[in-house]
Amino acid sequence: MRFSDKRNFRRWFTILTSLIIVTLIVWNAIAFFQRIKDEERTKMNIWASAQVYLDQVDTDTGLDLYLAIINSNSSIPTILVDENGKIVDAINVPEEITSNEEELQDYLRELKGENEPIAMDLGEGRINQVYYGNSPLLNKLKYYPLALLLIIVLFVGVIYFFYTTTKTSEQNKLWAGMAKETAHQIGTPLSSLIGWTEILKEENTNPVYIKEIEKDVDRLQTITERFSKIGSAPTLQPVDIVDKTKDSFDYLKARSSKLIDFKLELPKEKILVNLNPQLYSWTIENLVRNSIDAMKGKGELEISLKQDSKNVHILIRDTGKGISKSKFKQIFEPGYTTKKRGWGLGLSLAKRIIEKYHQGRIRVLRSEINKGTTFEIVLHKVNTAA
Repeated sequence: MRFSDKRNFRRWFTILTSLIIVTLIVWNAIAFFQRIKDEERTKMNIWASAQVYLDQVDTDTGLDLYLAIINSNSSIPTILVDENGKIVDAINVPEEITSNEEELQDYLRELKGENEPIAMDLGEGRINQVYYGNSPLLNKLKYYPLALLLIIVLFVGVIYFFYTTTKTSEQNKLWAGMAKETAHQIGTPLSSLIGWTEILKEENTNPVYIKEIEKDVDRLQTITERFSKIGSAPTLQPVDIVDKTKDSFDYLKARSSKLIDFKLELPKEKILVNLNPQLYSWTIENLVRNSIDAMKGKGELEISLKQDSKNVHILIRDTGKGISKSKFKQIFEPGYTTKKRGWGLGLSLAKRIIEKYHQGRIRVLRSEINKGTTFEIVLHKVNTAA
């Protein structure tokens, strides 16, 4: 058995054992409640028998035991009804109820619904009925199983949350490990490419070709650095986000379809934000490529940057197919994709980079089907006040 299989076996064994224990506790609580209810029924049968004896006996001697039995009922609410349906006596019933005939009749109807009545045969065709309710102790106990069932539901909820978070954590570790291994694998051919570039320079190759190769080599180095940072806390530093946004825009525009009308709206002044430039450019790239896919390579794409007193807002607008409102949050979940060959990681990585690493926010600001979508990134500005 593999280690992961053993771990899953232990996890499910613990969950099932816990559920069995809680179920046994609930079952015992219900059995305990029923046992007390049966004992109260027996007690009321004895009490009714004592009442019949006192009604029929002619002497006052030897009645101490029966009087003790009758007086022992100090908690169970009881109402005696004669053969004509008239209330004869009410015991352990609040005075505010017994003093009002209408309320007493309502209370009698409640008792009829709690327990089967006990018949008292007084002879000569006189059969009284004893209606009784549950004692205060039994009333408290009857909610105990419900409380335990609620505990079970909460317990199952906690187990489910624990299981899903554990699974998510394992997936995150897997993706982080794959990303780091990818960065490691890219590093070897990248070093070789840098060496070949130097050789081409010595061979008097066209400088234009070498410059373009160096651009792509630099890009590969950036990608390698991005992958190597996954799973570890990145270093943030005050950076001009206007300049970094323009760099990402220029790079993507140069390498995208000419059928896409790129637009850029940036303020003229610098705006400092605590940023990791590589991860920020990765986020912009993921959002832009997502928009290009939504437009199927043809349309209008605009990146604009606005600011208020505390934050900077980066807006990425496209004229693509749009997103239904019910999926505004779902699209950021790992694995969610509408592409046949997509892995559903781009937007989830963007959310992780912005919200976890940069303490910002990312969301779908607005979207209309077949009209387009606008994504918004919100980041905190660096306080430059002296």
